[in-house]
Amino acid sequence: MATVELRFSALPEHVRTARLVAAAVARRAGVDESVLDEVRLAVGEACSRAVGLHQRGGIGGTVRVALTDQEKRFLIEVEDEAGSSAVPASGAAEGGDPDEDTLGLAVITGLVEDLEVTNGTDGGLIRMSWPVSVDAVAV
Repeated sequence: MATVELRFSALPEHVRTARLVAAAVARRAGVDESVLDEVRLAVGEACSRAVGLHQRGGIGGTVRVALTDQEKRFLIEVEDEAGSSAVPASGAAEGGDPDEDTLGLAVITGLVEDLEVTNGTDGGLIRMSWPVSVDAVAV
């Protein structure tokens, strides 16, 4: 089980890098080529959501993206340090578009079958996974 971990400042310009790295690691882990765009988009949405929570809450900190190649699944975790106060209650984001958070989660839900979203006092975690091909061989 290999893990690649990225940590970046909660700034929008770093989201593209996270998407590119996620797609490259997913390809190497054996995720089917037809699913790589979904991986890229889901990671982009999750990271954009994390950056937005930090910015709306006026919080610095980092966003962590962990990419783990498991035996039969490729797991991605996107974790923010925005705290529970930055998570909008009932879809209403203070100081931003009221539907921004809800829309981002809806997009992710449409892209990922195996999805878990949790929020705690230290921040939130989005856990997503995709099947890997058993015939995949890392080159």
